[in-house]
Amino acid sequence: MTAPHPLGDSHMATFVLVPGAWLGAWVWEDTADALRGHGHTALPLTLTGLAEQADRGGPDTDLETHIADITGFVERNDLREVTLVAHSYAAAPVTGAAARLGDRVERVVYVDSAPFATGMRMLDLMPPEEADRLRREVAESGDGWRLPMPPFEVLGRYGSVEGIDADREDVLRARATDQPFGTYTQPLAGPAEPGADVDRVLIACRDFTGMLEAGVPMLAFLGRPPWRRFDLPTGHWPMLSAPADLAGLLDEAAA
Repeated sequence: MTAPHPLGDSHMATFVLVPGAWLGAWVWEDTADALRGHGHTALPLTLTGLAEQADRGGPDTDLETHIADITGFVERNDLREVTLVAHSYAAAPVTGAAARLGDRVERVVYVDSAPFATGMRMLDLMPPEEADRLRREVAESGDGWRLPMPPFEVLGRYGSVEGIDADREDVLRARATDQPFGTYTQPLAGPAEPGADVDRVLIACRDFTGMLEAGVPMLAFLGRPPWRRFDLPTGHWPMLSAPADLAGLLDEAAA
């Protein structure tokens, strides 16, 4: 299901691509290349404590750190009319950054994720027993602040791994880094709404589409204006399982 953009005519967009937990800018490489092929500017971003920024992380790395990463990147590069793209965990810092960047933001796109409300944190999205299990794991094997990526067979609890073949699984295992756990435990502070004229887009992968079709009450707002929805029939990591298709939908959303 797609919806027309109210502006009608297509134009080239500036995409800032923010990865989910355990991942860095590298995970967006194929999608970014495809977006550039459509004529857009595509800027994948690695957050503090992850991938090539792993040595900058520490016990004090939290959600505010990652919001500052995004706002700082946009402001330092004097980016305008930005499309912020959030995959999975990145919904939390992108929500905060979109509210703080004001008229620099033209559009927010949530890939298999949804915006956070003020006071919400990642741990609130999981059952209490799972949150407790993560706390124990961080305390026992993560020096009190690092959350390792779970084994691939467990990763499916966090989202469908449909479409990730053996080669991509190997890349995921090799390149994933521990997630600073403060990003899961700190609630989103301050405003959580971008400007009223910011375009709001959801790209829903298969499981998320199922939840929307089932009428999950807390997601009902995503089916109403000003939200526009695009469905992508793949697993939770479309930048790995269907990067060109994801880029095509991002291009369509910007049209």
